[in-house]
Amino acid sequence: MDRSDNDVAVRTTLTPRQESAPPAELFQTLRLSMLPGIGPRTLRLLLERFGTPADVLAASGEQLATVTGVGPKLIHRIRTADHHVDAARILAWCQKHDVDLLLEASGAYPASLRDLHDAPPLLFSRGTIESADQLAVAIVGTRHATSYGTRQADRLAYGLAKAGVTVVSGLARGIDAAAHEGALSAGGRTIAVLGGGLGQIYPAEHVGLADAIAADGAVVSEYRPDAKPRGGMFPQRNRLIAAMSLATLVIEAPDRSGALITARLAGEIGRDVLALPGPVTSRASRGVNQLIREGATLVQTVDDILEAIGPMGRGIVTEDDRQVRNPAELKLNDLERQVLDAIESASTPIDQVIALSGLAAHQVMATISVLEMRKLIRRISGQYVSRI
Repeated sequence: MDRSDNDVAVRTTLTPRQESAPPAELFQTLRLSMLPGIGPRTLRLLLERFGTPADVLAASGEQLATVTGVGPKLIHRIRTADHHVDAARILAWCQKHDVDLLLEASGAYPASLRDLHDAPPLLFSRGTIESADQLAVAIVGTRHATSYGTRQADRLAYGLAKAGVTVVSGLARGIDAAAHEGALSAGGRTIAVLGGGLGQIYPAEHVGLADAIAADGAVVSEYRPDAKPRGGMFPQRNRLIAAMSLATLVIEAPDRSGALITARLAGEIGRDVLALPGPVTSRASRGVNQLIREGATLVQTVDDILEAIGPMGRGIVTEDDRQVRNPAELKLNDLERQVLDAIESASTPIDQVIALSGLAAHQVMATISVLEMRKLIRRISGQYVSRI
């Protein structure tokens, strides 16, 4: 395939959200980052040394050898990258299956992932990632969940989704699946981060669940679509789950569990670690109970979780440059925001809110009830409200 064929393949794969990325840059990033043996850390070192993926691919063997961790085998792969990665084929697959490629420099790439020193240079994403997904909580736990664990994961995910919080998890059996399903049943958003490619959904029985998630959120992966899940890919995946969330909630995890890895990674990047206690006699809850002993925040209700993430959400800025005072503001529609903007921190007459918002009285009263439920305002009396 010659260069003109490659350019056409890339161009037809770009979506409106990706049009800002030059097609050649996307193509070369894909070719380099998907090379066997190049992980995010090595890739970052290569880009720091040479500048762009195209420059890395054009570098001589002697130049490549100056980068830490790049040995003869990897040098050979880089020098013969087009023999190892059929970028045009990957892009054609993405086009066929409505999968977007999100470059790290693009606006569609999750901003929270940039907190990672080894952030993936691109993500494969089926569905949509929205700015409101900055208000997210990860719910993780054992694949061998008890009925207690799955009920609690479903209950808390449902409540978080109702409160406008995006639920992030890993599409695994047990706690992960219950968390995704709880968010979906509430009509909320959820994001699944895979430990393999989007064309290799694991476990296979969750293909339907992945479809449902993509319709009301996103299924994402840093791995090429045909990458089959392997054991070492799941701990790597866990760092993305932790980074995409303001906090990580662990529900049921034995002494050795991938969920505990996610919790550790969350703590290392400054995210809050939350834990739902389990029976002291349950093997599935030993790791969770130990997390609490070590300082994780004990939670029992959705309100406990919202209280924990409240301060962290205040640093979020929306796409229209609005400073968020409370993370729940990210999920407001235009009418709700209009009413909220008319309410002051001091006691505000409801008649004044009606006048400033320009809305009908019944619309304002109904919206005030919603804002109160989301803990954004409080009623002072029957005729006065104030912003929290």
